[in-house]
Amino acid sequence: MSFFENRHSELSNQSQTVMSPAEAFAAITLISISIDGYISNEEVSSLLSSFNRMHIFRSYPSDVLRRLFDRLLSMSQKIGTSQLLQIAVASLPHELHETAFATATDLILADGEVTPDEDTLLTALYKALNISEAVANKIIDVMLIKNKG
Repeated sequence: MSFFENRHSELSNQSQTVMSPAEAFAAITLISISIDGYISNEEVSSLLSSFNRMHIFRSYPSDVLRRLFDRLLSMSQKIGTSQLLQIAVASLPHELHETAFATATDLILADGEVTPDEDTLLTALYKALNISEAVANKIIDVMLIKNKG
């Protein structure tokens, strides 16, 4: 065992524990569209469309967002979805918690079907974001109405 083997691992973990608000938001929404094991072009288009309307992504051109998605997917493969979600939630400013949950819910409901993994993710997400069950249910109700048509 080398002197730096454990230290390198510790340094790598420390560098992954903080994300910018935009990275954290992107990680949460990317997890929401990939939790079923497949990311369709339509899901990526919907995600990009959502981001185009948000202030925190105004300075992110499409190519930068795609590189961010690639980096986040790579992180997810290395450390696992659960760990990536924990890092993202810890890095996300409180004022974006409900927005992240609403966007994740919207993306999950967009295809008209909620898989058991997606349901589990939404439950874990509202709890991790410290959103009350009542507010989470309101958000889900509104997104169900939005995606009905």
